[in-house]
Amino acid sequence: MKETVKSQATFVVIAAIARTLLNLMMAKKWEGTEKLPPGGFIAAPNHCTEIDPLIVGHLLYNQKRAPHFLAKAALFKVPALGWILRATKQIPVERSTAGANRSLQLAQEIVAEGGAIIIYPEGTLTRDPDLWPMKGHTGAARLALEGGIPVVPIAHWGAHQVFPRYAKRFHLFPRRTSRVVVGDPVDLSAFTGRPLDKATLNAATEAIMDAVTGLLAGIRGEEAPAERWDPTKNKQAKHGRFVERGQQAGGADTAGPDDEAMPRDS
Repeated sequence: MKETVKSQATFVVIAAIARTLLNLMMAKKWEGTEKLPPGGFIAAPNHCTEIDPLIVGHLLYNQKRAPHFLAKAALFKVPALGWILRATKQIPVERSTAGANRSLQLAQEIVAEGGAIIIYPEGTLTRDPDLWPMKGHTGAARLALEGGIPVVPIAHWGAHQVFPRYAKRFHLFPRRTSRVVVGDPVDLSAFTGRPLDKATLNAATEAIMDAVTGLLAGIRGEEAPAERWDPTKNKQAKHGRFVERGQQAGGADTAGPDDEAMPRDS
């Protein structure tokens, strides 16, 4: 799945528009970009607002790494957006086993060619009331362990002040700063050679989420909760928008890139 002339040209146009808008909406501070591996890798960011993909994509593109997201297949049917996703070779994720396996194959091809795959382990926008990373799904860990692919944790903070979770409008004043920190690849060596059963994948996922949460705690200058938020324990659906007290239910969750439909054991 090599970059074609069409995908490269589309990336240039989209990146020019996105970077201009993002630079107008907020200042940026990036740290740790030198930690990005020279070869293919999985980027695992936290997820707290719908514009997160633009934030992470901006950083990676500026490091000359074309960002490829795992995105819900339904998004490819949206006019204009679907064309952009296809033209830039984003990866549609189906709910079926066959579709998920095809997504996995495409992701492996991109990484083998030195590309960057962005997977949101949380699967959707965090339900944590204070926007800390919640319990992760195991798709990113499975892909990493099956292919021996490095997982790079990424944490960002500040974009949610410009476009809050499930917001309908941007808040441009006062001017905010989006901070993004790239961490060292997560050490998953303890899981090498182990069967990819539920226990292994859950433990590897916890290691990834610990790394992301640690980076975010550093940015925020706060201590993360002792226990990660679990939607199931808090009687929240894993899909769609959740409703906080005092709010009315909204439409479907539009957070796209995730690992929710990746083959996994949990």
